Amino acid sequence: MMATEFDHYFNSLKGKNIAVLGLGVSNRPLVRLLLEFGCTVTGCDKTPREKLDEEVLELERQGCRLQVGEGYLDGLQADLVFRTPGMHPANPALEGLRASGAAVTSEMEVFFELCPCRIVAVTGSDGKTTTTTLISEMLKTAGKTVWLGGNIGTPLLPHCRQMTAQDIAVVELSSFQLMDMTRSPHVAVITNLAPNHLDVHKDMDEYVAAKKNIFAFQSRQDILVVNADNAITNSFAGNGVTKKFSRQTSADVYVKDGTVYRGQTAVLDTADILLPGVHNIENYMAAILAVEGLVSDEVIRQVAKNFGGVEHRIELVRVKDGVKYYNDSIASSPSRTIAGLNSFPEKVLLIAGGYDKHIPFDVLGPYICRSVKTLFLNGATGPQIRAAVESCPDYKPGCPQIVDCGDFTAAVHAAARAARPGDVVLMSPACAAFDQFKNFMERGAYFKKLVKEL
Repeated sequence: MMATEFDHYFNSLKGKNIAVLGLGVSNRPLVRLLLEFGCTVTGCDKTPREKLDEEVLELERQGCRLQVGEGYLDGLQADLVFRTPGMHPANPALEGLRASGAAVTSEMEVFFELCPCRIVAVTGSDGKTTTTTLISEMLKTAGKTVWLGGNIGTPLLPHCRQMTAQDIAVVELSSFQLMDMTRSPHVAVITNLAPNHLDVHKDMDEYVAAKKNIFAFQSRQDILVVNADNAITNSFAGNGVTKKFSRQTSADVYVKDGTVYRGQTAVLDTADILLPGVHNIENYMAAILAVEGLVSDEVIRQVAKNFGGVEHRIELVRVKDGVKYYNDSIASSPSRTIAGLNSFPEKVLLIAGGYDKHIPFDVLGPYICRSVKTLFLNGATGPQIRAAVESCPDYKPGCPQIVDCGDFTAAVHAAARAARPGDVVLMSPACAAFDQFKNFMERGAYFKKLVKEL
């Protein structure tokens, strides 16, 4: 499939009324592309005009008609609609557009149609981003040209022109992107499934059905990789070859006595995996099956020993004076912090607290009592986390020791002063960042800056 097919598709849209719903990160390059091909584009977004950023206003100057603010979908007419991933396909405005004859698609659907190379895609409730990144790292280390994108950040459609048949696209897909997809990748990976995003999906059945779209349209030559330890994914069978990984039982890839095996072949010692936590062993097993036949076992071992994690997700920042510092700023809820604490066999020095989302911390108390040596609290929720720990039946005064630090900088410095060789300092706040930072990424970047300055 050459760039001519790409050109042919976009040239065929000239003269049609095209509506792009949502002017977030993934759709802006799409609008630029449509304008470049001389298409008539209406960009729709619920952000009011006075809050639009410069990049969106620039799209307007380039010829995109804006329909924004409250009622941004009212009276919309279009021949073709690009749905933003965050909008439910059954949204009444979308149903109305379909009824009036509009075709509804998405940036990701068109990418799957036009992509000239092999696609490996990953979905699941947990571990998507890490598994997608691991697959990409393994392929890149093996010398392949890799295009990494989708839900993980980079919109891939505009890059189709630069791709060749020998390249590989590695894509993270959310349930929202998958809901109305009618194409599936050559290799589909489902890490696990558990109740998630039920604020958007009408029920668990709809969520699972969306995830199943990742393999629903595969051919006999395609591969589905699933987690045998998860009851939902273990029940899935693809149209082609279904491969399974397991920590608990025999499978295509499995763990025995601290070693990951593919059939009878020992691929990787789990002790060599730099990322902490048993969930990352599962992520590696999924990746090993996804790259089978494309990457040598030596490359897999090399990545395991050197890959320090996706930024802000239990990311090893630095080892200083025998102390390991981990950035887990993504942990903006108690459940994420619990997963972080469960990743370490030893007791850690935990930095926690932040913006108050009015969620209870009771569930966190027992895990802190079990897994934390010293707790460094900061931000608006510090007193609530202290109360959750002190009211826990397992709590004994001084176990863990609790230090109120007020602000984030003071907490990091206090933890660094208290740490001894062999200790782990984990910044996993269990809270959003908005009291002191713009978002979790800014908080994580600031933590890394402080640690590197120690």
